[in-house]
Amino acid sequence: MGNVGQERESQTIYKSAKPLVEQYGLEAVPRDLQTTKALQYTFIQMAVSVNAGNVLVPALAVTAGGLTFIQAVFSTVIGAALAFLFVSFLSLPGAKYGIPAQYSIRAILGYKGARYVASPIRTLTSMYWFAVQTIGGAYLLKELILRSFNINVPFLLIALIAATIMAVLALIGFDAVKRAANYFLPFLFVGGLVMLYILLTSEVEGKNFSFLISGAERSYSFETVTMMLFFASLAFVQYISGVSAASDMARYAKSGKHAFTGLFIGNTGGFFLTAVLGAYTAALTGEVNPYVVSSQLTDSPLFLFLILVASIASMVMINISNAYTGGYSLLNSIPSLGRVRSALLFGACAVTLSAFPALVNEAQLYISYLGVLIIPLSAVIVADFLSLKKLTFEEEDFRKLAEDSYRYNKSGLIVSALGAGIYILIPDHWSPGFITFVVTGLIYLVTAHCIHRKEVRHPNTRAS
Repeated sequence: MGNVGQERESQTIYKSAKPLVEQYGLEAVPRDLQTTKALQYTFIQMAVSVNAGNVLVPALAVTAGGLTFIQAVFSTVIGAALAFLFVSFLSLPGAKYGIPAQYSIRAILGYKGARYVASPIRTLTSMYWFAVQTIGGAYLLKELILRSFNINVPFLLIALIAATIMAVLALIGFDAVKRAANYFLPFLFVGGLVMLYILLTSEVEGKNFSFLISGAERSYSFETVTMMLFFASLAFVQYISGVSAASDMARYAKSGKHAFTGLFIGNTGGFFLTAVLGAYTAALTGEVNPYVVSSQLTDSPLFLFLILVASIASMVMINISNAYTGGYSLLNSIPSLGRVRSALLFGACAVTLSAFPALVNEAQLYISYLGVLIIPLSAVIVADFLSLKKLTFEEEDFRKLAEDSYRYNKSGLIVSALGAGIYILIPDHWSPGFITFVVTGLIYLVTAHCIHRKEVRHPNTRAS
């Protein structure tokens, strides 16, 4: 922690003049810049949450799981909220010490464990989702522009321009994230209300609001409850990977309480709105994208324009977040790049990937591959920080990082590899991600307890 304090002092050069591009990399953000309050974080996370990608699980709960609108919303919100609770806890290192997420994970997985395992995985994950969101958003914009203005713009042109703009905004840094949230949230809110109004007042094949609400009274059979648990676990798995990025946003927080409260309320509230839109769209039409469906159910030029603006805003917000956190993960892997060059390199790679629509077509396969790596590591990170470190890094943790004496958390990485094997062996319909997370976390805690007892009995055998 002393090292962090020294880094805070050395950064006062930026106090008088604020650069256009965020300069802080792995070093701690100065105290005088930690001013972001819970309400601002709530706005940011709500703006990030409302997008076409996040409606998928609630919508699939209806179309594939056979759940009613209310059952789908309830189950997925519960699962997502549990994940957001863990994500909020992992924002505390950023708020307390001003450090980015992947740097804080060095104190959990070790210096090299974070650099060569956790950070590359997080970088690839952020890069992949950046491309997927851009591709999906580009197709949506192409259709909405065609319907609104009768102009057929090539997909590749939209994708590359959009990806470049979002990568540049992420390069500017956290200030761009805050400003974008302030600008876009009103459009997202109005666009969401417009889509909800269109959906609630529409009738598709004899189905309308009254029909869907009356159908929500279906009895909760064993099969229904099982399916609700399944989709709750899917929502949990979708968002738990955020534990390895939460501190990136929170390092500018006024306090740990502001970061925790703002992130949890913003993420949960934003997902609730998204789940309502996605589940209702699926229940009404059998489709999963409320932006596309609502635009097809109206001929109002004003409504089409508002939906278009909302879709642009949602894509920009989620991808600024993806590029911002992904750039820091890359920086932790290759510190010599510096903050600006790592953001530029990440942006260039992400923009290039956005030109390949096959990433979306094979999304389920790639998500499965990423899950094998992400879920076990997330379980170890959560178990270690909550149960072993008690939500706090001690002076000893920072001393080891400064001296590079804590290179690998060997037990954590071995248990993560074991968790990856468990993930592969569990059938898909059992929700391998959620089971793997719980089992991996428990195995890690038992292993850590056994190692601690051995070190107490034989202190000379302590491993670094």
